[in-house]
Amino acid sequence: MKATFERADEAAAFVLSRTPLRPRVGVVLGSGLGTFAEGLGEPVRIPYEEIPHFPRATAISHAGRLVVGRVSGVAVAAMQGRVHQYEGYSAEETAFPVRVLSRMGVRALVLTNAAGGIDVGYATGALVVLRDHINLTGRNPLAGPHDERLGARFPDMSAAYTRRYREIALDEASRLGIPPRTGVYAGVLGPSFETPAEIRFLRVIGAADGVQPPNAHNPRSCPPPRPPPASAATGSASPGARAGRVSSARSSASRSRTPAASGRASSSSLRDTRASRWTTAGACGTTSRPSMRSRSRTWAR
Repeated sequence: MKATFERADEAAAFVLSRTPLRPRVGVVLGSGLGTFAEGLGEPVRIPYEEIPHFPRATAISHAGRLVVGRVSGVAVAAMQGRVHQYEGYSAEETAFPVRVLSRMGVRALVLTNAAGGIDVGYATGALVVLRDHINLTGRNPLAGPHDERLGARFPDMSAAYTRRYREIALDEASRLGIPPRTGVYAGVLGPSFETPAEIRFLRVIGAADGVQPPNAHNPRSCPPPRPPPASAATGSASPGARAGRVSSARSSASRSRTPAASGRASSSSLRDTRASRWTTAGACGTTSRPSMRSRSRTWAR
C-alpha cells in the first residue's frame, strides 16, 4: 500500500486537474453549514468517491463533496461534510482530507462544527472561538510510523490555536454584533452522548463549555470553568481538521448531534497547514467526533 504522503499527493493532483483555481484557504463545513459552498463563485464540485483514496462521508446531512470556487475573489476549497471516527474510520483516515488540502497548497484552514455546550449560559447557536482543546478519544492521527514529509514527529501543542487568527475571528464577531466568546473544546469518541457523570468530569478538567465526538480530532470547546449549576449538561458531536476552529453551541437541553453543522450550534476554524493548529468554536453542549489535524496552524473566523 502506498504511503499516506503519496496517496495525498495523488488525491491533490486529481482535484487540481479539475479546476484552474489554486486555493490557499480551506473550509471544512460541518453539520448545518454545507450551504456555504453553494455560494462559491466559479464552483467545481467533486464527490468524495471520485477523489482517489478519499474517505466517504456517511453522516446524515454531510453531502460528501469537495467544492473549489471563489469567495470575494479568493480561491477556496470547501469540504461539504467530513468523516468521523465513530463512523469506523481511524484517526489517520479522518485526517487524510486535511493532508490532501495541504498538498493542494492550502495554507489556512477553517474548521466548523456543531458542539454541545456544557456552559448553561450559552444559548443554541452561540459562536465560540476555540483557544485550546482536550483530546479524550484515546487516538492521535500522528501515531504510528513517522513520515517527515508530513511534518514534525512531536509538534508543540502549547499554543495549538494561533492567537492572531483568534483575534481576527473575535474582532469580526464583534463587528457583526455577535458576542465574542472563546472556549476549550473536549473531544470524545462517541457516538453516544455523555452521561451526567461525564459532564461533571469535563467541567472539573477544564472543558466547562462544550463537548463533541471528534472527526479527526474534534475536541470540545468551552470557556474557562465556572461554578457549575446542578442542571448543566452537554451533548455530543466529529479529521477537521480538526486548526483554528469556530464552533457553535446548542443549549444543553437540545442535544442533537452533528459534527460541524446541524440543528445544534455549529463551529468553524481556520488553520495554517504549515504549523500547529488552533480552533475556534461557537456553541457548546454536544460532542463531536475527531477530525483530522495535520501539521497545520489553525485559525477561525
